[in-house]
Amino acid sequence: MAKEKTTFTCNACGGTSPRWLGKCPGCGAWNALVETVAESASGGKNRLSQPQGYAGLANAQPVTPLSAIEAQDVARTPSGIEELDRVLGGGVVEGGVVLIGGDPGIGKSTLLLQAMDALHRLGLPTLYVTGEESGAQVALRSRRLGLDHSQVNVLAEIQLEKILATLEATQPAVVVIDSIQTVYSDQLSSAPGSVAQVRECAAHLTRAAKTTGITIILVGHVTKDGALAGPRVLEHMVDTVLYFEGDTHSNFRLVRAIKNRFGAVNEIGVFAMTEKGLKGVTNPSAIFLSQHSEPVPGSCVLVTLEGTRPMLVEIQALVDQGGPAARRLSVGLDRDRLAMLLAVLNRHAGVVCADQDVFVNAVGGVRINEPAADLAVMLAITSSLRGKALPKGFIAFGEVGLAGEVRPAPRGQERLKEAAKLGFTMAVVPKANAPKKAIPGLTIHAVERVDEAMNIVRGMG
Repeated sequence: MAKEKTTFTCNACGGTSPRWLGKCPGCGAWNALVETVAESASGGKNRLSQPQGYAGLANAQPVTPLSAIEAQDVARTPSGIEELDRVLGGGVVEGGVVLIGGDPGIGKSTLLLQAMDALHRLGLPTLYVTGEESGAQVALRSRRLGLDHSQVNVLAEIQLEKILATLEATQPAVVVIDSIQTVYSDQLSSAPGSVAQVRECAAHLTRAAKTTGITIILVGHVTKDGALAGPRVLEHMVDTVLYFEGDTHSNFRLVRAIKNRFGAVNEIGVFAMTEKGLKGVTNPSAIFLSQHSEPVPGSCVLVTLEGTRPMLVEIQALVDQGGPAARRLSVGLDRDRLAMLLAVLNRHAGVVCADQDVFVNAVGGVRINEPAADLAVMLAITSSLRGKALPKGFIAFGEVGLAGEVRPAPRGQERLKEAAKLGFTMAVVPKANAPKKAIPGLTIHAVERVDEAMNIVRGMG
């Protein structure tokens, strides 16, 4: 591949410079110049100014009405790991590009090595490109995982051009690049991991996947805030973005789909870390429910929705006498929303926590982003403040508004059926989510306002 001239483009104004400058000469923005591959002298840059416009550069292409295009289902190949297939939307897609990120040591390489071995056993040629470890280190991990006789091909290389040449020569069906931050192209002079290198290498690999039909899985680093490192355009390029979640001190891991062109967004897969690698958890609700012998104050079970899967999570609250400045702390839930819910409790239910420290936690390290957790959080706080436990087998869900109304949650019927299946017998839910037909074994209290829910709970105690 011939060496091309590079230039530096300003992210703020789009101006260019032949060399890197700390300050853009066009708009004055600091640290905004990013290295890019410049157009060749014979390219179209000078020809665009000709009177004939674009006609001198390329021939016009035929267009097709959308109604005339035949829609086809995307063929998926199961990886053999059920929880991973759930997150991917059923399996890997030919020509698809997947980006997976997570904290160091959380299990990204372990899971992908297991998946590659499973795909190879199904007859797909696979290639594991490692840029952070040697081939011997990857082989050592495979021994620890019990994959002693794995036939997955391994390439220890970080130069993009050599990787692409290997893909062209070996024609694998699935490729893992571990990691994209270590890959560099000799077309750019910047170091591996820089914005320019990550963007350029990801673009070339994505183009290779689309033209050859190879499925490429990119491993990405994350920043200290948990976001994928590198340019945001990296997430726009790929078809699927997966995040590893969970505490590295816990045995459980969650893989969440943030973006998926071939499946549901926010779908999660739950894994348990064992001596033989990551194993799928068939009943994840059991992880997020504490095994209390008797009900305890400050605990309320929520039926949340993760992608297409209803899941039961225990919400724990602790209300304690505070100082002059009461503290509000939440783990796994939005702290700002907690402050809002306390204000609603005070105004519309007469539950005063202004002088109390309030701590809220979602058990098991799961992160809950949906507002349907509001009612369960408020009931857990009230239970802790009163010092009285909610009844055994009790669940709740529903969004709470600033006017004190309880709004319906999506797919309420499925949530209630999941709770009944797991043996729960009593539920407080929004009135709009009350089923038309009774669910065997489950007593449902439908409410329209927060004070109604609080009165029902007080009557139970």
